Amino acid sequence: MTDAAEPKATEWRPTAWQPLTPRGVAAFARAPLRRLLLVQFIFALAAAIAVVWFLRSAWFPTVGEAIENLPEKAEMKSGKLEWTGSSPQLLGEGHFLAFVVDTNHAGFLRSPAQIQVELGKNDVYFYSLAGYREWPYPPDWNFGFTRAALKPKWGAWGPFIEWGAFGGMLLWCLLSWWVLSTIYFLPLWLGGFFANRDLKILGSWKLAGAALMPGALVMIGTIVAYGFGVLDVVQLGVGVVMHFIVGWIYVIWGAKVTPKISADAIAEKPPENPFAKPAEEKENNPTSNVQHPTSNAEH
Repeated sequence: MTDAAEPKATEWRPTAWQPLTPRGVAAFARAPLRRLLLVQFIFALAAAIAVVWFLRSAWFPTVGEAIENLPEKAEMKSGKLEWTGSSPQLLGEGHFLAFVVDTNHAGFLRSPAQIQVELGKNDVYFYSLAGYREWPYPPDWNFGFTRAALKPKWGAWGPFIEWGAFGGMLLWCLLSWWVLSTIYFLPLWLGGFFANRDLKILGSWKLAGAALMPGALVMIGTIVAYGFGVLDVVQLGVGVVMHFIVGWIYVIWGAKVTPKISADAIAEKPPENPFAKPAEEKENNPTSNVQHPTSNAEH
């Protein structure tokens, strides 16, 4: 009787269900692809919900306040704002967003909000910590710029914007993770190959995809903290950078804790030389030249 076959690698084979620890990330290298896609979808769903929550709590109330403060007579005519109220005038202001009408962009009214939208006669200025950006009104814009005209439009477009942000964030997360996994997996596989790790090409891609989830969790937490006012816009930028760094750490760490290929498995099937010709391989393998004796009954 022969002994039971020895395992090809170490006995450690955890179930892939959470990518929040190095071993949990490494487990996805041998998990079915659908398991990784399901986990990524859950994380992308959480990120999309965080973005919609931020819009509802931080930006949308200020937009509604600005619409309520519009005058009874004003219109956008051929890409020009015909304003009948006082200028400059603050329409709405929050911690993150402010709306101001300054037809001449005189700069007399500045809000402490992180983003200020300043409506001029021919264009709109967007002020932020990075400076300002000018955007001219399209020449085919013709509509009433009053509370009565814009309030129903905002009521109709608000949910559409929310669902657009939700679907856009969901799709952006999945696509960006797949692209980054495609960029990371080849160096990861090569490193595992030279370190004698039990990593195949597809397994390296799955491990890289799972390693991005802790960074995604950092990004989700950053969005929520920013929405509550715990972080400012500079710290928000730091959180964006940190979520990439966390992903890199888990890619390397996850590969490091991946089991090594056992010596018995290497001895059982030594690696083939991909540059050797068939004749050379035959010469290097003397057992292939042994002629098997045939029985006399066959002659």
